[in-house]
Order: sequence, then C-alpha cells, then structure tokens
Amino acid sequence: MYKLLIVDDEPLVQVGIKSMLPWESMQIEISGIASNGQAALALIENDMPDIVITDIKMPIMSGLELCRVVNERFGDRAPAFIILTSYEDFELARQALTYRVSDYLVKLELTPEVLRSSIERILAQIEKTSVKESLPEEGLTLYSYHDKFFISLLHNLFENREQFLLQCRELKIDFSSAGYVCCYCEIENDSTEPLSDDKQINLFHSSFQMSKELFSKYQFCYDMVLDLHHFALIFCFAEDTGDTFRENLRSAITDVGGTLHNYFNVSLYAGVGTWVTDPLAITESYQYARDAFSNVSADCPTAFFDDCQKTEDYKKSFNFAIFKDDLARAYEELDADKLYNTLTEIIDLFTAHPGHHLQALDCASNILYLSISLLPGGEELVSGIFSDSPDNYRTLYKMTTMEQVIDWLTYFRDSLCAIFRERKKDSRKPIVSQVKHYIEEHVTEHLSLNEVAAVFAISPNYLSQLFKKYNDIGYNDYVTQCKIDEARKLLASGEYKVYEVAEMLGFVSAFYFSKVFKKVVGVPPTEYMQK
Repeated sequence: MYKLLIVDDEPLVQVGIKSMLPWESMQIEISGIASNGQAALALIENDMPDIVITDIKMPIMSGLELCRVVNERFGDRAPAFIILTSYEDFELARQALTYRVSDYLVKLELTPEVLRSSIERILAQIEKTSVKESLPEEGLTLYSYHDKFFISLLHNLFENREQFLLQCRELKIDFSSAGYVCCYCEIENDSTEPLSDDKQINLFHSSFQMSKELFSKYQFCYDMVLDLHHFALIFCFAEDTGDTFRENLRSAITDVGGTLHNYFNVSLYAGVGTWVTDPLAITESYQYARDAFSNVSADCPTAFFDDCQKTEDYKKSFNFAIFKDDLARAYEELDADKLYNTLTEIIDLFTAHPGHHLQALDCASNILYLSISLLPGGEELVSGIFSDSPDNYRTLYKMTTMEQVIDWLTYFRDSLCAIFRERKKDSRKPIVSQVKHYIEEHVTEHLSLNEVAAVFAISPNYLSQLFKKYNDIGYNDYVTQCKIDEARKLLASGEYKVYEVAEMLGFVSAFYFSKVFKKVVGVPPTEYMQK
C-alpha cells in the first residue's frame, strides 16, 4: 500500500479529497490529515508518506514552505507533492519551481478524474523508480525504452511494421485510433532575468507537466520531451473528425499557452502537422509539424502546416529520412566511421545548398534529438561536448547562417566520433547484461531473438553477435538454460506436474520440454522430481 498525506486548512477540502476516490482499491492508504504545514512536517518525519496533497497557502506554515523544507531535509527520499492552487496563486506557484513539485491542480477545477490522473502518473513514476533502484547499474537504461520508442516513431527508425507492433505490445502502447496529428512545441521563458541551469530545468519540467495535464483534457495524446525547450505531442483521435480537429487543437493550444503564461511567465509556440491514419505515418506529421514551426512568431504562436506556404523544393531540400537508418545504426553500434561518413555527407549537402539555412537548421536539430534520445546518457553526453558554450548545445537554435550550422555540425561530428572510438570497446557488454536480466525477468514468456531485439531497439543480427562475443553460450542456448533453471525450481517445489511446468515456461508440449530438460540436466523431469 502507498501512503497519502492530505494537508489543507479547510475541513471541507480535507473531507472532499478523502472521499473523492476509492483509495483502497488504488492500493493507497490515507496515512494522515493535517491543517497546516508544520503539523504535516511532523507527520512526514514520523511516517514518510509516498504522496502529499497540500494547499499552497495555509496558516503557520504554507504548503510552499513545507515543500521547501521537506526537499531540503530528505532530498531524493522526499515524497511526491501535489500542490493545490487557486487562480490567484500564480506567483506562489512560480516560486515552487525549485521544490520538485510533481503536479499543480487548480482547486476550482479539481474533479475525481483530474485527481485520479495525477495520482496514477505519480504512482507510475514511483514504481518505475523503485524498479530502477532494484536493478544492477548496467540494467538501468532498460527503462528508457519508452522514450526511445517514441523517438523511433517520430523519426521512422523502426526496421519494419513487425518491430513496431512488438514494441507496442511490450510497452503496452495503443495505436488503434482512427487518426493522428503531431504537434511540435517550444516553451520559452518570457522573463528578462537569466535563470541558472537548475531553475531552467525546473521551469521547463513544471511547464511541461502542466501542459500534459491540460492537453489531456482536450484530447488523448502521447507526449515526449525532446530537449530542455521542446516537446512533442501525438494527438490520437477515436474517429475521423474532418477539418474540425484543426480548430479544436488551435483552441487547446491557445488555452494551454495562456495558462502557462499566467502560471510560469512562459510562452508556448507550436507547429501542427498533418492528419495521418497509419501510426507509422506519424513521422510525416511530425516532420510537417517541424516545418510549420518555422512560421511561428510572437504574433502567431501556432502554425498549421496546411496553412503555410510550402513547395516541393522546401519539403525535399534536405530529406533527413535518407540518413536516419545509417545514423541509428551508427548510434546502436557506436560505429565512429559510419557516423563520420554520414555526417560528412550531410555537411557536404549543406555546403552545396547555402541558401537553405532553415532546412539545414531543421536537419541538424533532428540529428541533435536523435543523439540525445538514442545514446545512453544522451543529454549529459551532448551537454559535455558543448560545455564551453554559454548556451550549451542550444547554441544551434541561434544559428542565423548556413556557415554557422555547418561549423556547429562539424564540431559535433568530430567530438562525437572521438567519444565513440573511446567507448566502443567497453560499451557493448552492458547491453548483453541488460538483455540477460530481461530474459531472467521474463523467463515464462516467449523470448524469440527477434522479439527481444525489438524490445531493446536493436537488430536481431547485432544482438546475436553481441551475445556470442560477450557470453559463453549463444542467445537461444541462454534462453533455454534460464527456462530449465526455472523449471528445476518449480519441479523441486513439488507443487506442479511436468505438463504444468511445460505450459508455464512456454514449451510447445510436455514431450518437447522433457526432451530439452533431459538434454540440459541429464535426467528426465520425472526422475528429477523423484530425487
């Protein structure tokens, strides 16, 4: 059971939150109720809850002060905070940016659906964190594959439809809608006061979290962070709405942008792509959304691709799609030569078309997003390359000439190739460790080479090669060994029959299971049970 603490100085609000959701069925226990931050702090110190729902303004100690004190005292062990605000609390909400608040909910708009959605997101994050902490260090990157899936979808990096469907099934992501529209968004700080890196991160994180919450009220969507200024949304429509989706999205983006400005003094800019019906065509909607984004301005913060002036020359000048497979493979295998040759080809293309600065900037941004998303520790790695620049890798967004874009990409190419050559020797073994851990955790499931390779977004041939190089036995033999090890435990318990164990471990028949078991163990399963 998870523990929830409710903090509010209004008794009716306390009772309302307590009765708003079926907490027990959600595996949540209300561990305490406090009427001010000071009383809540004592409860937190004695019986650390997992989640705290607190009003932002209260007597004695405010919810804002409670967040600050708890985060200072407990750091990473601090509970997740949901702040309840009113429309008049914008300035206080901005102050809470540095306190790692998980969500902000407006009291007047608080409904069971809104609260449940917020709680479920926090519980998912808590579970994800707890699983990470239980894994060996080399297994941590396994849990970045949800984000990697969406980056692959946006950039059309799947080898085939089968790989896409396998990853959808593994990650429990549904793409059965009638239509999809992609939106490329930027959050820009309107304050003239420069922010430290920590405050900039917190500002974007808080703005992004609120954006997710607000957009979900208008239309179901998937969201993904691209960097510290940009994120993408994939809106999923249950039925074909014709052209009405355009006005609905325009209204949603305007409303969300207004709320973000009121709360955090930021501006939301958005480019909206085309309607597509095939989920694998979402990459087209995304690229068109990025094209449309080049038309946004302070006077026109939202641009639809269908409304923009466009030509075939504009769309096809730098077709990033023809390079994506080579780049993805270079990242997958840390192949410095392939990376160098591919980026050099792109640089040569830029040099041959000096008048297409905006398209080159868009292509370079695609390369940047792929690097951040597909490389282990991508954000940190890329930030390290540009650590001497005042704006870090975001310097790219300020490039106003083709020559500047070429210089940026050339420096990035040379630096990243040097890192690849340094890391290549030692980087492949952890992938094998992650795959082995995955096999052990899913030993009762079907574990074909193709399916597991799809989970890790690498090619089956590459996974097979790595297994042979860094393991004593091949992939299939390792899966068999793990299944037989589990079978021995199940048979030794005396609780299952041979055919039941065969079914539990995914063997096609009890006869085949017995044959494999005898080959590995030396005796049939029935004789093993007797011993």
